[in-house]
Amino acid sequence: MSIVDHPALNATRDGIIDELKAAGYDQDKVKIQFQSAQGNMATAGQIARKFIGDKPDAIVAISTPAAQSVVAATKTIPVVFTTVTDPVAAKLVSSWQPSGTNVTGVSDSVAIGPQVDLILKVKPDAKRVGMVYSPGEVNSTVVVKELKDELTKRGMTLVEAPAPRTVDVTPAAKNLVGKVDVIYTNTDNNVISTYESLVNVANQAKIPLIAGDNSVVKRGAAAALGMSYYDLGRQTGKIVIRLLEGEQPGTIAPEVGNKLSLSVNPAAAEKQGVTLSADLIQSAQEVIK
Repeated sequence: MSIVDHPALNATRDGIIDELKAAGYDQDKVKIQFQSAQGNMATAGQIARKFIGDKPDAIVAISTPAAQSVVAATKTIPVVFTTVTDPVAAKLVSSWQPSGTNVTGVSDSVAIGPQVDLILKVKPDAKRVGMVYSPGEVNSTVVVKELKDELTKRGMTLVEAPAPRTVDVTPAAKNLVGKVDVIYTNTDNNVISTYESLVNVANQAKIPLIAGDNSVVKRGAAAALGMSYYDLGRQTGKIVIRLLEGEQPGTIAPEVGNKLSLSVNPAAAEKQGVTLSADLIQSAQEVIK
């Protein structure tokens, strides 16, 4: 199950299914059900209870809110979380060691230092970084704290713009205009779901958008350094296969996604008032034309 449909989460889902198929778990051998809560936590709880009632071999929860809903509802059915930035802070597991419970999974956490390095490669004179995020999403509040600490070390500042709902994203972004040199986005589900609205604000105000989610570069961010969410799904699928083949979730330590990639969008950068350097473009794994 997923908390909402957006490209990164959907790519994760597709990667899981492809990994299962590659291992011989096609539709003749395994039945896969998928549902999205469409951003509604009450619906997420209903889906979790429905899946638990079906007594599956495993439930894969895509995103932090989805994983929290499932883990809160069962202590017996194996749960594999994925696209969760900090499973310990989200209280899915107590540590990065094998949990001894019914929960394991894969994190999409990326080191914050390289994110700030990318910000400075795109906008070398940046001092004030804006961030729109949902204050109710642990996935994001963890990044806010890490980013604030990292920026402080470098003599820079973070300007926060909370957006509790998707409809709050545009007003929150507009509130950053005139106060920041760049806007950084992580994998916040509210923000990713309505990314085009953020792009519109950034284009009009000539503020570069830097992201930790590569999927948004095609949608108008100037650059991103993040996980390949499809590959994250493949990695998650390998854990699901281990469970199907008899391992217990409590014996499998949570993992961190192991593939990072740089994506750039020179045309989007121009709209946002900056020109990407030739070195940055040449070092990217993906260049949006």
